[in-house]
Amino acid sequence: MTTPIRYELIKTDKQTGARLGVVHTPHGSFETPTFMPVGTLATVKTMSPEDLESMGANIILSNTYHLWLRPGEDIIKEAGGLHKFMNWDGAILTDSGGFQVFSLSDMRKITEEGVHFRNHLNGEKLFLSPEKAMQIQNDLGSDIMMAFDECPPYPATHEYMKQSVERTSRWAERCLAAHARPDVQGLFGIIQGGEYEDLRKQSAQDLISLDLPGYAVGGLSVGEPKDVMNRVLEFTTPLMPSNKPRYLMGVGSPDSLIDGAIRGIDMFDCVLPTRIARNGTCMTSSGRLVVRNAKYARDFGPIDENCDCHVCRNYTRAYIRHLIKCNETFGFRLTTYHNLYFLLKLMEQVRQAIREDRLGDFKEEFFEQYGLNKPDAKNF
Repeated sequence: MTTPIRYELIKTDKQTGARLGVVHTPHGSFETPTFMPVGTLATVKTMSPEDLESMGANIILSNTYHLWLRPGEDIIKEAGGLHKFMNWDGAILTDSGGFQVFSLSDMRKITEEGVHFRNHLNGEKLFLSPEKAMQIQNDLGSDIMMAFDECPPYPATHEYMKQSVERTSRWAERCLAAHARPDVQGLFGIIQGGEYEDLRKQSAQDLISLDLPGYAVGGLSVGEPKDVMNRVLEFTTPLMPSNKPRYLMGVGSPDSLIDGAIRGIDMFDCVLPTRIARNGTCMTSSGRLVVRNAKYARDFGPIDENCDCHVCRNYTRAYIRHLIKCNETFGFRLTTYHNLYFLLKLMEQVRQAIREDRLGDFKEEFFEQYGLNKPDAKNF
């Protein structure tokens, strides 16, 4: 079967085994490991497509559930698809909506057919199934679609997780059968199983048997300790095909991006950099900086002296603090731009370190500079 999504392995890092690759899509190619900015409602909050292009983003993520509710996939289809609707020429990945159904709705009922739940905006009764998730994503026209899965909470019992994994596998088969545009949109499966090695193995085997063009690790970054996440990745990524992209869902802290790449992950996404930016929290080469704090009122230096982004070259901490304290949108725009640039640049440095076979050394240097080697280190 020909697929619109193709992975090309360039080399592996001799120190860690991390992969340097390229993912080819109908809307261009991007190097991996990479971070995908999240544009939930067909926009990365406060950013224009031109902003994203200028900072080196080649792929962004949008959300099936939210776009189904507003404005509706029919309107986006009528506009010519999500790329035209939002004027974005790069690749787009849409998640299945499963995570939102499980995280936003207090009232939900999981059946074999799908999930009955209430709209988080107005309480209206809704139903989302594998077939509906595929129809919405086909109408949106994203390059990469995600299979509809159940995202169980952490912690969950082995018994519950086993039932969940088996349901997710059956739903993935239904997604594949319902996928109407396999020649122009690639469908990725999501490996679940929580912290249980046997269930991750079962989930991976089930999904790999469907020969999908890519695979994600789901059900992490849901409250488990970072050492648990790393342990799960260590036994899960070797189960995934080496000739296809590997995507870790919902992870975006700098240390986890490096740790994930070392464990064989190619793609990451997270709302973290944009969400904390709106609280005045910035990612810098020496760790977290809360620019809204009073001590920056007369600080006329950049957010990060080691950063060459447009914001750090043109605006001061004092000015950005003033904007955020006054609730000015431009302040949130500046911190958002910086944070996204920081993570995209970090992934560029990770890729360069893999080219030079020194990702292990790079991790040590970064963790030292970032302050992550201290017992009281503040992370995100």
